Amino acid sequence: MTNRLKIDFVSDVSCPWCAVGLGALETALANVGPEIDAELHFQPFELNPQMPPEGQDAFEHLHQKYGSSREQQAQAREAIRQRGAQVGFEFRQEGRSRVWNTFDAHRLLHWAELEGLAQQAALKKALLRACHTDGENPSDHEVLVRLAVEAGLDAERARAILQSDEYAAETRERERLYTDAGIHSVPAIIINDRHLISGGQPVEVFERALRQIAGAAPQATAFA
Repeated sequence: MTNRLKIDFVSDVSCPWCAVGLGALETALANVGPEIDAELHFQPFELNPQMPPEGQDAFEHLHQKYGSSREQQAQAREAIRQRGAQVGFEFRQEGRSRVWNTFDAHRLLHWAELEGLAQQAALKKALLRACHTDGENPSDHEVLVRLAVEAGLDAERARAILQSDEYAAETRERERLYTDAGIHSVPAIIINDRHLISGGQPVEVFERALRQIAGAAPQATAFA
């Protein structure tokens, strides 16, 4: 008998730990299959909702936010790079040069979910690679259209969405749902609308949680 879990992966494409967390979660899901099957949904969260269109220098942004020096940022970047390598995600050695606004990326991800969970997952992974492996701008509409096509989505439909405010209200509503529920950092992984796992945890942490939750009796939901 296969246990089916609903997983909401709340994250931002500009978050390096979200790439690590997704890689670890997917590895854990492969380890627990076929006994446990998961329906994975990607939900929006903006680390920098007020980021202007021109973005901000990455060192400047992190220094203002955390007071970190260049040496401290380099050390953190290397630690994240190593964690990514453990789960098959490649980070640029030099890191990002700029931090960008990601709201339009989230609007496309909302549309992609309506087209199919496989397409949404493909777009999410493409966005993470573009941002953290290739150093691209996830707010650039041409980049977004290209990534949508790579994920099996229609280019003209993607372009029309980006040139309008389509799915803006729906995306904001989902962002509020999770922040109102107390989520203020990502990744946040919510299983069966109730169980929360925070952060880019190691594979074994996700695997143990998946097995425990799949074996537990159903309970009332906390997220709806």
